Amino acid sequence: MNLALNSLYKAFIQPFPHIKLTPVTTKEVSEIIKSLKWKNSHGYDEIPVRILKISLPFIISPLTYICNKSLCAGIFPTRLKYSQINPIFKKGSKTDLSNYRPISLLTSFSKVFEKIIYKRLNHHIEVNNILVG
Repeated sequence: MNLALNSLYKAFIQPFPHIKLTPVTTKEVSEIIKSLKWKNSHGYDEIPVRILKISLPFIISPLTYICNKSLCAGIFPTRLKYSQINPIFKKGSKTDLSNYRPISLLTSFSKVFEKIIYKRLNHHIEVNNILVG
């Protein structure tokens, strides 16, 4: 066996540890929402990030609760998987469909959930040295 295959074999001889998704705090959800860009674009729910930021004091507790329920169940809410697809013109003839590229507009809530999950997955990968850089 060559050296690269041998090191890969040694790396995968032990199973990866189970991922433990730690609960999210209201502070973490608040920081994530505050880090989102002030945009008026929105997904199918028609709630822009601007409204999410303004309503933060009123929605932080229920949103944190929903995020934690999702993490405990290991389920990403189905409605947050939907996106609104808009064609954006690139260049050339506007009648040629190949001159458009699709843009997926996610809901603001989906962006929050994704950032929460990303943080936990990234932490798990780093702590357990799963990816070789």
